[in-house]
Amino acid sequence: MSNPILNRTNMSAEEIYEDLKTKLYDIVPDVELRIKAEVAHEVNQLKVERNAVILGHNYMEPTLYNSIPDFVGDSLQLSRLAAQTNKDVIVFCGVEFMAETAKILSPEKTVLIPSDKAGCSLAASITAEDVRQLKARFPGVPVVTYVNTYADVKAECDICCTSGNAVAVVESLDADTVIFIPDEYLARNVAQETGKHIILPTAVSQSKIEFSTDVDYQMVGWNGRCEVHEQFTVRDIENVRAQFPDVAILAHPECSPEVVAVSDFAGSTSAMINYVRETDAPRYLILTECAMGENIAAENRDKEMLGLCSVRCPHMNQITLEDTRDALKFMQYEVNVPEHIRVRALKSVERMLTIG
Repeated sequence: MSNPILNRTNMSAEEIYEDLKTKLYDIVPDVELRIKAEVAHEVNQLKVERNAVILGHNYMEPTLYNSIPDFVGDSLQLSRLAAQTNKDVIVFCGVEFMAETAKILSPEKTVLIPSDKAGCSLAASITAEDVRQLKARFPGVPVVTYVNTYADVKAECDICCTSGNAVAVVESLDADTVIFIPDEYLARNVAQETGKHIILPTAVSQSKIEFSTDVDYQMVGWNGRCEVHEQFTVRDIENVRAQFPDVAILAHPECSPEVVAVSDFAGSTSAMINYVRETDAPRYLILTECAMGENIAAENRDKEMLGLCSVRCPHMNQITLEDTRDALKFMQYEVNVPEHIRVRALKSVERMLTIG
């Protein structure tokens, strides 16, 4: 669940600096905190002038995450919260597909993204034409698409899902066979949890939508992966446990099934945050985007977080305080979704929201 954070709109740059220092004193150098506080103060003033709401995804770097967002959390819940506000402008500090989802839910609002280079390897792994070919190859089979996709892909599917409700969405369809796209690892994790046998296209034939269908199957996947989560390995976990036997290891469902199997907990970004808040393990290791681990550490000072993460998403890393300031200052990098696509994508999202 996303959480509103402290409203700093009326705080001076010095007050923002002191607030950041309290949270990040041993995470970010002091000189950087002072510089970032000045920029954050400027962003907050522009936010008022533009009647804007700022959304900060859990993967944002710590000085941004802890200074300017009105809401922080995972992408879908942030979009839903923004739709409920009376603001004219939404600034989504996240990647492009997230901003598209905000536009799908709030077509009347201006949606900005701070960088025009904030893409996603997973979202880029499949196109709307790929989905059309899949549906032609498997006629009548319902299509579930992860929210980490672009709007035109959502428009071609029957229902969306998040990493947190993927199992519930698949089970709600009560179908003998389901197409689940595009994340290979999430699909394999869902297949394992639901007892379905999954088939995937071969790497050389994916563009032709060819599958080996000589075995029984109940789920059709796709060879898409997150370039961050696919880097974590079982060997990483074994090495950490050898040094810290009492560590609680949390993995995102976009990690491989092998990594998920040897972790102590697997869940969405919000689920991992809640796990750390509520569970008293001696120490934690978060297997997801590196900035999120730093943000969790800043919030949970009474708990020991292992600082072994060095995997940053190059796309999330494009979003900075300075770029957020410029997005509001120049009203740049507006995200639009053609209405004929938006309406169809909205149906897929709304079907998912009825499940929770």
